Amino acid sequence: MSIDQLQPAPQGDVSVYMPYYQGTKRNMLPLAISLYQKGSLEGNRKIEGGESIPFVATWYVSKMPIELTRCRLQFDGNAELSYEVMMANSELVDFLIDVIMNYKRTRSIDFSQAFYRKLLRADS
Repeated sequence: MSIDQLQPAPQGDVSVYMPYYQGTKRNMLPLAISLYQKGSLEGNRKIEGGESIPFVATWYVSKMPIELTRCRLQFDGNAELSYEVMMANSELVDFLIDVIMNYKRTRSIDFSQAFYRKLLRADS
């Protein structure tokens, strides 16, 4: 499924997450919740000066914003290139908002630098 085909999540699902976001992020929240509820995302990590690397991200879906979820990213279909990170659902949804906003600008599906820093524990 493409990000272009996402339908906004029901208002009841969105309203639980609303207090966690401000400004333009709130406008993207219904689409981000819809993407979150799919439990996975396929994209390509852009590598400066090189070819993009395909990835599949998966996570456990819950209705509670503060519940922890395990997000797993596997690059290039290679089990040895798998990474996992635990975060609150609201934080994952925030990263998915960034994915959607980036997609609208660049037409490519990729996570933000902040997500990769968290995934690789470079921010701890």
